[in-house]
Amino acid sequence: MSPSGRRRSPLFVLFLTVFIDLMGFGIVIPLLPAYAERLHATPTVAGSLVGVYSLMQLLFAPVWGALSDRLGRRVVILVSLAGSAVSYLLLGVAWSIAMLFVARVLAGVACANIGVAQAYIADVTPPTERARGMGLIGAAFGLGMVVGPGLGAGLALFGPRVPELFAAGLCLANFLLAAAWLPESLPEVGRRARQFQHPLSPESLRAAAAPPGAPVLFAIFFLVTLGFAVLEGTFPLAAERLFGYGESRIYGLFVYMGLVAVVVQGWLVGRLTRRVSEPALVLAGAAALALGLAWLPFTHGLVELLVALALVVTGQGLAGPPLSSLISKTAAGRTHGEVLGVSQSLSAGARALGPHGGGLALDRLGAPAAYVAAGLCAMGAAGLALPLARRAEQASRSGLRLRRSG
Repeated sequence: MSPSGRRRSPLFVLFLTVFIDLMGFGIVIPLLPAYAERLHATPTVAGSLVGVYSLMQLLFAPVWGALSDRLGRRVVILVSLAGSAVSYLLLGVAWSIAMLFVARVLAGVACANIGVAQAYIADVTPPTERARGMGLIGAAFGLGMVVGPGLGAGLALFGPRVPELFAAGLCLANFLLAAAWLPESLPEVGRRARQFQHPLSPESLRAAAAPPGAPVLFAIFFLVTLGFAVLEGTFPLAAERLFGYGESRIYGLFVYMGLVAVVVQGWLVGRLTRRVSEPALVLAGAAALALGLAWLPFTHGLVELLVALALVVTGQGLAGPPLSSLISKTAAGRTHGEVLGVSQSLSAGARALGPHGGGLALDRLGAPAAYVAAGLCAMGAAGLALPLARRAEQASRSGLRLRRSG
């Protein structure tokens, strides 16, 4: 393939689209408390600004997915990118708390598009390569969250409104990039023509959970995300209490975790899926996540902490992409968007519950209790994944015997 062909391949363009989208998010999110404080918001209101974003993702991730099954992936991705640009522009010019909430609501709605990106991956990759493609989405997510906060901190030196306006311009450029280079992945003949029904309605949820194995996969996905979300939401406070770390060192640790996530999801998952079954990767990832979370509050010294964090991030990275791949395989091609949207809605719910529950446990019981509880969530996911891994191993052995006898 020519260099220009590689540059314009759908997977590369989608990776770049998700990366730029998440970089814009990463630029703004660390500065959000300062925006709220400038407008005299209380800590409770500032927390609600974060919560409303997660709520919108919970509600709209399956909506975007279902719409992409009917209208096509490309148009939904373009609309969501345009919405992100407008949300950052509103954030940059916000003159009241109400305006901040409008901006965050729109941002939550627009950024609930990861399920659509995953459905795009499912459309253009064969089943054997799907986990690797899902890993690229995770790598783009991690890389955007590594680059964004540092870029936002640098831009803030030029003025209080510069980071938000830069993020808006970045999303606008991303929209133009996707409009020019991102092809449609779902042909018109493969689109759903039935009347729209909200994917979180009881009928839609029953349909999403109907395929064999789907409820177990959804449960594993929720538990893995919930355990990891406890770390995401409480680690800055826990690191300060447990190790006496300040903001600069904590930020450095988040950069470290982001880089580990990029390596695991962008490179390691793709290599392992050629040798190991997806259920086995999910099992190994959930077990590593459980071990890392439970060990983290008992580490002594920076080296042990880095190993524990690497276990956590590697575990989540090994489990996440194969889980999305397995979930996509429970649905027909024309329902990839809806099913993966439901999984992303579960992810948003877990990311809302995890920090809240983890923070409550941290305040009342201490960091060890919070992280052991998070580890138990991951261990529960490993327990549910164990039978799936065993069945996949048995099927692999049976296939090997048949090939040998043939």
